[in-house]
Amino acid sequence: MIFPKRQNFQASEKALIIVGSKNPVKISCTELAFTEAFKQGFIVNGVNVSSMVSDQPRGDEETFLGAKNRALNSKSIFPEADYWVGIEGGIAEDTLGMNAFAWVYIENKSGKVGYSKTGVFYLPKAIADLVNSGIELGDADDQFFSKENSKQSGGSVGILTNGVLNRESYYQQAIILALIPIIKENLY
Repeated sequence: MIFPKRQNFQASEKALIIVGSKNPVKISCTELAFTEAFKQGFIVNGVNVSSMVSDQPRGDEETFLGAKNRALNSKSIFPEADYWVGIEGGIAEDTLGMNAFAWVYIENKSGKVGYSKTGVFYLPKAIADLVNSGIELGDADDQFFSKENSKQSGGSVGILTNGVLNRESYYQQAIILALIPIIKENLY
């Protein structure tokens, strides 16, 4: 993908957001969240970058680091952007079972950072068993529910809520929450 040079942008042109993933769900939810939060349009592109964590991050620390790495690696590839966004899904286990969530990490061109975590939901034991056997959550969902590439559509949250929530709406709220320090910069 060829990106426009920033010096050619006029003041009236839209700000550029680079998402640290080519996943269409992550790109779409980022565009929706930014448009809703700022009441304006944006140019949003995704780039393939490494999260530099395991394929199936476990726990808040590793998952947060994956989101941060995606944003920072996006910035290193395309430093002329206005915003860099990293979204990383993870799982954790507690006394109630295995749960799923995602972290969002955003940095703007001024260096202001915001981050947020999605809501947490618990996975069925059969899915948790597949994940614990070494299968990534998206692949476990595909295998168990006879789906194909569900993580680029509704994901676990979509499957388990019968489509009431999907990955796009699930991530969108967390992106808006991660934008608080940027929207209310004077408070942070």
